[in-house]
Amino acid sequence: MHKIIEKEILNSVVEKIVVEAPFVARKCEPGQFVIIRVEEDGERIPLTIADYNREDKTVTLIYQVVGYTTKLLSEKNKGDFISDVAGPLGKATKLEKKNRVLGIAGGVGAAPLYPQIRKLNELGVKTDIIIGGRSKENIILEDEFRKISENIYFATNDGSEGTKGFVTDVLNELIKNGEKYDEIITIGPVIMMKAVVEITKKLNIPTSVSLNPIMIDGTGMCGGCRVKIGEETKFACVDGPDFDGFLVDFDGLMRKQTMFKEEEQEKDHKCKIGLD
Repeated sequence: MHKIIEKEILNSVVEKIVVEAPFVARKCEPGQFVIIRVEEDGERIPLTIADYNREDKTVTLIYQVVGYTTKLLSEKNKGDFISDVAGPLGKATKLEKKNRVLGIAGGVGAAPLYPQIRKLNELGVKTDIIIGGRSKENIILEDEFRKISENIYFATNDGSEGTKGFVTDVLNELIKNGEKYDEIITIGPVIMMKAVVEITKKLNIPTSVSLNPIMIDGTGMCGGCRVKIGEETKFACVDGPDFDGFLVDFDGLMRKQTMFKEEEQEKDHKCKIGLD
């Protein structure tokens, strides 16, 4: 059992918890994730490690309340326990000393981006950040990023914070104004990462993306997280989740996501009419 040490409501659909997980906290690095079970007989879900404290033996998890298990997790409060926190899983992000790096996050993608930018900051790398969301409410970790980055920019669909539009609008403006970056790290919805890569690939700016397709066991056994990287088939849970954005088959990944959503909708329909 793992005790919830802290809990914070970040907005109407996103929450943050700090959980006791000594074995994970001892070994985890930016880019890795855990698989949790809220209850002993519950569903397994992957969550990115948004932060960790080796001394306190804790990890920070940020999640969006969208399904049954995250709703169940949302009902937990400070002092409560969750059944399992398995990890760290996946490969740690390869972060090296560079002159300047741009991080681009969409929605809860800010959570896995944060530990990477913090590590770069510790290496002495100058970083800028673009955070996108539907509205100002959907912008998370602004204060945390301000402490470790030189510049922070925002893009919201409704214009309630920063540029009205998309993160790519801000990216294009920065490039137009002569900003130079050695690398770009982008994490968020697949369609957003694809759009960023379409820009950076033309400019030959190395771009890392983080992929989070359907994962069941986190060890590559189920095969649900297969992704095509260049001419190879990789498993996001053991070979990633970070990959070279120039090599990712985004169209194939989006088709796979659509198929899964259709299957879930069909399953829900059958349940409602008593066929499953």
